Amino acid sequence: MADMSMISKRSPRTGRGAAVAARHEEEGTDDEWLMYLEPAKLEVFDHLEPWAEANVVPLLKPAEVAWQPTDLLPDLASLGADGFHAACFDISARAAGLPDAHLVCLVGNMVTEEALPTYQSIPNRFEAVRDLTGSSGTAWARWIRGWSAEENRHGDVLNKYLFLSGRVDMRQVERTIHNLIQSGMVMNAARSPYHGFIYVAFQERATSISHGNTARRAKEYGDVALARICGAIAADEKRHELAYTRIVGKLFEIDPDGAVRALAYMMRRRIVMPASLMTDGRDGDLFAHYAAVAQQAGIYTASDYRSILEHLIKQWGVEELAAAELSDDGRRARDYVCALPQKIRRLEEKAHERSGQKAQPATSAPFSWIFDKPVNNTMG
Repeated sequence: MADMSMISKRSPRTGRGAAVAARHEEEGTDDEWLMYLEPAKLEVFDHLEPWAEANVVPLLKPAEVAWQPTDLLPDLASLGADGFHAACFDISARAAGLPDAHLVCLVGNMVTEEALPTYQSIPNRFEAVRDLTGSSGTAWARWIRGWSAEENRHGDVLNKYLFLSGRVDMRQVERTIHNLIQSGMVMNAARSPYHGFIYVAFQERATSISHGNTARRAKEYGDVALARICGAIAADEKRHELAYTRIVGKLFEIDPDGAVRALAYMMRRRIVMPASLMTDGRDGDLFAHYAAVAQQAGIYTASDYRSILEHLIKQWGVEELAAAELSDDGRRARDYVCALPQKIRRLEEKAHERSGQKAQPATSAPFSWIFDKPVNNTMG
């Protein structure tokens, strides 16, 4: 997988993982993003709260109307013992047809979703929008809690599905979740709401694509229950993407120079996937291996990373930003961001050419999630 996508970040405290974490800690002290913590920048979000109340909070769905995991999985109370057992058998029978690679991607997605405690803590570090009391009534705080509540269902339903499938070593999966929450995640400029909302907008679109692709593959293999589950999650992520895209779009409208410079900052350092520090306690390169399988299976690829960036550039009108409303740094940031998709595309084409000219040696890695069965992760 290309270096801009679900990049091979090793497990925490080993190999490149320790170096990556150290580098990000160092980058977190630079002045370029610290200026976004100045009062003039943070006051923007105080002024935007009425707008967020009208344009962001309504995108949440109340618990009374939102789907719940029980709606998508067998329920003993409503089906009775015989119906429940038959429905569970149907899930395991259909799951038996999923290729190992698809199953690995599904587990990786589930582990990522289950690290929700870390993700809720991220926006609660964004200055000017965080939930200071834990039950604040501000629009920003209510959005953070409501978004977290909706996200919580994703890990729950995928976890239960995988348990019922009978195809994964749940203890190893649970260890991976435990380790990931304990390790945390890597994110640049973690206290800046400008940079933070850009990161989450990108991530929500990435997860929507990943779950959407998983749903389509599941349907192809005849697993209609999994297709429905992943489709419901993808729809949630799409709605969440809309919220964060709106917020950043508003920043581009009222502070184009600050917004484009924040976008360039994040893209220069890459959008690192939130599960990059995952480990099962055995494989020191677990995330790299999982990412390679996702690339091979077409669940989330380097091309998806580029397409997300292209979409956001268009969505936020980056190319149309007038030079007169930008500083010199802002103009350089705009030009860098707008040129980046083509640069990524050229790297993809070169990688494709190399793989066509010379056969790539087949490689595989065992995954403890599926009882140490090896899965092909040859990189193109």
